[in-house]
Amino acid sequence: MSNLSSKKITHDVEEFRFSQFKTQIIISLLRLQSSVIGKEAMESKPTIPQLKQIALQMENKSAQEVLRWAVDTYGLRIGLASSFGPEDVVLIDIMMKINKEKTRVFTLDTGRLNQETYDLMDTIRKKYAIQIEVFFPEQKEVEQMVQIKGMNLMYESVENRKLCCEIRKVHPLNRALSKLDGWISGLRREQAITRTHIQKVEIDSSHDNIVKVNPVADWTNEMVWDYIHKNNVPYNKLHDIGYMSIGCEPCTRAVHPNEDPRSGRWWWETGTHKECGLHWDDSKQSKK
Repeated sequence: MSNLSSKKITHDVEEFRFSQFKTQIIISLLRLQSSVIGKEAMESKPTIPQLKQIALQMENKSAQEVLRWAVDTYGLRIGLASSFGPEDVVLIDIMMKINKEKTRVFTLDTGRLNQETYDLMDTIRKKYAIQIEVFFPEQKEVEQMVQIKGMNLMYESVENRKLCCEIRKVHPLNRALSKLDGWISGLRREQAITRTHIQKVEIDSSHDNIVKVNPVADWTNEMVWDYIHKNNVPYNKLHDIGYMSIGCEPCTRAVHPNEDPRSGRWWWETGTHKECGLHWDDSKQSKK
């Protein structure tokens, strides 16, 4: 081998090693940056006493102001839990106008949604050019449930229906929230008797005391639809044929004239305290 070839090989080896060295430095810097950002986020996150004070202040703020505080404070560590109801699409539109880069939306696909809901998901995704995180139920849990209880177990008893909601909705929500410092919902006080006391900013004791934000808690149904029409926000076409509150296909029907807006959900059950469990907080219910 000539001296020239030997020198070239030596040069190439040294250049490769230097390249590796630079790569390791970059990786180390990125890790350090990520650690610093994560530490800063933890340090800047409001404490529970601070959140209680903020909650009082936010009660007189508009939905836009509440959302701006949420995304400015938590960034991508807070996400909108969307079932793509009227309130949810309103919130998506407002969040996109506030800060598209900090808008995080996730949904729970139970495996039994209406086709119209899937259509709306794609419409929203394309209109706003955003990603939608989808969380599914655990396969083994669903398989075991339907093998023991049947495909339409929800019609047989309230206990069965709540079990189905827990496996298809609550468990996926728990997984989604385990990665976040807070979540945003479209809950409104006039929706149901179980929601009359919700605040715009709450501490979610059911999920490790993360923050829960309900920006349109004080909105009426008329205000929601007025915003949708004025801002040309896409909505579920089932609303045009009498569906007021839309969940899973087997558990949702159109509402008849003069019926309660949520009477189309689990219509075969009696009583007024009908919830799927996503927004049920035992600690708050016990205080009433």
